[in-house]
Amino acid sequence: MSENATYRTAGAGPRDVAVLGGGSFGTAMAKVLGENGHTVHFWMRDEEQADDIRQNRINKRYMPGITLEGDIQPTTDLADAVRKAEVVLVAIPSKAFRAVIRENSQVFRDGQIVVSLTKGIEEHGFKLMSEILQEEIPRCRTGVLSGPNLAGEIVNRELTATVIAAKDPDVRRAIQELLGCEYFRVYANVDVYGVELAGALKNIYAIVAGLANALEMGENAKAMLITRGLAEMSRFAVSLGANPMTFMGLAGVGDLIATCTSNKSRNFRVGYAVGKGKKLDEAAQELGQVAEGIYTLKLVREKSEAIGIYMPLVRGLYEILYEGASINAVINSLMMAVQNSDVEFILPRTISQ
Repeated sequence: MSENATYRTAGAGPRDVAVLGGGSFGTAMAKVLGENGHTVHFWMRDEEQADDIRQNRINKRYMPGITLEGDIQPTTDLADAVRKAEVVLVAIPSKAFRAVIRENSQVFRDGQIVVSLTKGIEEHGFKLMSEILQEEIPRCRTGVLSGPNLAGEIVNRELTATVIAAKDPDVRRAIQELLGCEYFRVYANVDVYGVELAGALKNIYAIVAGLANALEMGENAKAMLITRGLAEMSRFAVSLGANPMTFMGLAGVGDLIATCTSNKSRNFRVGYAVGKGKKLDEAAQELGQVAEGIYTLKLVREKSEAIGIYMPLVRGLYEILYEGASINAVINSLMMAVQNSDVEFILPRTISQ
């Protein structure tokens, strides 16, 4: 590990951090870092956007009305941002994630801490963002950040908790020190795959919840959808090697609740728009931002069928969004499905017990 790449854990003090991605969540993390006293090298593709933030301290495209305090330095020079940073946070949409990292792989340093903030899955090979980092920049120390983290609440300094997942304790400690503050609490986990997969999967069920809300379903129905969604996503993830207990924490049930009950969630808003009669393309265009669940749905349906995991909500939503099925017909089909066990991963007991 080079001397420059070593993260300084002794004592408090400002750090140089790169945030790659000028969307809503990248902006939220840049704001937290800036207010915590760190220098933020905030990368985005659009020079006009960068210049506007530089002049006005506001990301009008994604966070209008929110002033970015502290030493936040917008830039379109990714290589320069990475070279100056001890820690790099990557908030690039999953479709472009590998291409951007690969194109700039040589500027990352040995031992540099690189953490993904992206909740998505790569189309080819069903790869998570942490796996892409390990493949493209294996000399770096990597992790993922996930949890019930609606960007619109974070920028307003509303109480929020998140999870940093990494095998390396120095990575976990570094992110806790950088981001932790009076309104943003950072918990740690070693189950990188489970935390990251939970963050990607919950987007699907947020779309389902948006549909349910548009149809004015009752509270009982909404609770059923959320809890059956939790059972479904954890069953799928555990079959791929995740720890089932991860889904009982912030990255699992916490994130699921936040995105399934709030119209601040992009995926929820897409589902709501479809439930009100809009076509998927219209709903996505109206949103104006990436709703990762749209892409994740296709990949999870394909993967679940390939490995034989029963996911009726995934199948039903796919039929609605991509096959033109009637929402009511799909709901009726779901309600007629086999009534299997409620809680997964527990041993069955006899009635006498």
